[in-house]
Amino acid sequence: MGSMLAAFSITPLGAGDSVGAAVSEAVRLVRQSGLPNETNAMFTNVEGDWEPVMDLIRACVERVNEDAPRV
Repeated sequence: MGSMLAAFSITPLGAGDSVGAAVSEAVRLVRQSGLPNETNAMFTNVEGDWEPVMDLIRACVERVNEDAPRV
């Protein structure tokens, strides 16, 4: 499968008032991925081949889920 552009947003639920640390960890994973990316007020945009993009989104969800009972 060719290149794709994905826009995603992960919202930790039930983690208390401060979700910044969990979200920061997900953004760190995106930055470390080496994939072209942009984070704005609503979404994180990631561009690349299907597998690396989906693997990254999965890793971000799993990381945030470590700090929140629901994502």
